[in-house]
Amino acid sequence: TMTYCVASETCAFDMIGAEYIRDIDPGEVITIDREACKTGRFHSERLNSRHGVSQCIFEYIYFSRPDSRIYGEMVDKVRRKFGKQLAHDAPVPRVQAEEKAPLVISVPDSSNTATLGYVSECQKLGYRCKYDIGLIRNHYVGRTFIAPGQDSREMRVRCKFNTVDGLLKDRIVVVVDDSIVRGTTARLLVKMIKEAGAKEVHFRVASPTVMNPCFYGMDFPSKQELLSSKFDDVTAIGEWLGVDSLAYLTVAGLKKAVRAAHDSPHGYCDACFTGVYPVPVDMCASKEAYD
Repeated sequence: TMTYCVASETCAFDMIGAEYIRDIDPGEVITIDREACKTGRFHSERLNSRHGVSQCIFEYIYFSRPDSRIYGEMVDKVRRKFGKQLAHDAPVPRVQAEEKAPLVISVPDSSNTATLGYVSECQKLGYRCKYDIGLIRNHYVGRTFIAPGQDSREMRVRCKFNTVDGLLKDRIVVVVDDSIVRGTTARLLVKMIKEAGAKEVHFRVASPTVMNPCFYGMDFPSKQELLSSKFDDVTAIGEWLGVDSLAYLTVAGLKKAVRAAHDSPHGYCDACFTGVYPVPVDMCASKEAYD
């Protein structure tokens, strides 16, 4: 008799010593019954799609663990590609020879591997920089951008992160984050890093500007909640965040990095960046209408 497990990420199989067989395809329904456990053959049905397959690109950017395989590729590999492409789009600032090299830190944990890719590529391109751990994360606090209320979200940021003060003092600090949605986390982190004595704070984002709401499950349902909707351009966003410079990975850079890491036969949903929704939605509808 065989035992089957189904999980949203492959890292769950590693924890229990299970063997990864394959992905469940979009629109596929698998039935695992007693007969399947005896014979090893389970029943599969596929629903016809009128809109093709569009895989959520935010799984690579934020949601999935780096030790998981998503859409046939390791998340770690894809995120490193994001960081390397970001280095081409927006490298660290150049400094004088007598100055200390800029210190590059990640916002743990989802941007760790993108930061490693960013630093290694900046160095290959001839930019002086050093990677270090400047922010410590409290792992007993949940994700902040999906906290229910803004006041609660701000409190969670302060409980979730702390700076390594002596490390950041009098340094040019480049912060790499995976994304900015509402901006609450980024703004408070910049304030904390400055309070720790940083001379300059530059912010780099390993994904494009989130411009549109997601109607397919992510918790930023209204355009008014997005940081990008409150300002005219990236410069204005940077001023609100309190940084010396702000830069995002471009949409073209994002797609180039994904293709370089994994040339999937399926497309990706990037509606939150481009506004192109693979399945038509009513922009006036609330998130609950699609739950």
